[in-house]
Amino acid sequence: MEIDEIDRALIHALEIDGRAPFSKIADVLGISDQTVARRYRRLRATMAARVVGQTAPWRVGHVRWHVRIKCEPSTSLAVATALARRPDTYWVQMFSGGTEIDCVTESRNPEEPDTLLLQQLPRTPRVTDVSAHSILHVYFNERDYQALLDSLTPEQIDALRFRRSISNEPVILDAADYRMLAALELDGRASHAELAKVTGWSESTVRRRMDYLRETGALYYDVDIDTAALGFKLQARMWISVPPSELATAGEALTAHREIAFAAATTGTANLLTSVVCKDVPAFYEYLTTKVAALSAIEHMETSPVIRTIKRGATLITQ
Repeated sequence: MEIDEIDRALIHALEIDGRAPFSKIADVLGISDQTVARRYRRLRATMAARVVGQTAPWRVGHVRWHVRIKCEPSTSLAVATALARRPDTYWVQMFSGGTEIDCVTESRNPEEPDTLLLQQLPRTPRVTDVSAHSILHVYFNERDYQALLDSLTPEQIDALRFRRSISNEPVILDAADYRMLAALELDGRASHAELAKVTGWSESTVRRRMDYLRETGALYYDVDIDTAALGFKLQARMWISVPPSELATAGEALTAHREIAFAAATTGTANLLTSVVCKDVPAFYEYLTTKVAALSAIEHMETSPVIRTIKRGATLITQ
């Protein structure tokens, strides 16, 4: 589909606050409520962009893992598709000419190895290697969101920004919470009435619980975006090794780059994991030889372009 400036402004607005009422977004963008609603429905229907609710694992006692799977090219698509259909996987992508699959998975506690797929995958024919790396910390820039777009003015951004309280209070989730979060993962803009049916709560209880989880940082809203539709044709992964003393500084420096869609500290030989989005191969080369090259702490780096995305965030691309 063709993405115009109104679509780009809407996506940028949703990156700032994915649950902002359409009336508020319309007022900030200077267009009608009907236009905002119609444009979002079209973006969502074509999988160009959609809002998803996400759980911040470190706020609710979960553990998030990055899993690298190497297998023979003849079976990689079947393995990747099977992984993508699991409800506990995110960002299933193929690299390295189809011989490597990457995905993110989450377990509710560190003692759930089956959730990491480590019990099942080694028995899968032609899977040659599986490694799992715990995501220790996710870096956010000063905007508190990762934005590919720069469509809004600082004043518009400030008008849309969601302001939450800072809290370290442990957040305990119950069965109804998990049902609500599963629904929000499929549709981050699901109505209170829809969520009330899923949870068995009243709409007012749903609203209060959502507000609490968001204000404490346990729940946040992301936008799954088809970056190619926005003109960013190249996606790549960078695995970077830096001394532990430079880890925080390097992670914060990377996440300040507009090309970085995601940056995290992980366990393993490479202690920084990043996802890169660029317009094309020359732009990626320029990024590597300028901004990345300026980071003197880097001891080793591995790069690999994405050749196919099977699941984008929580959005299943290949059925």
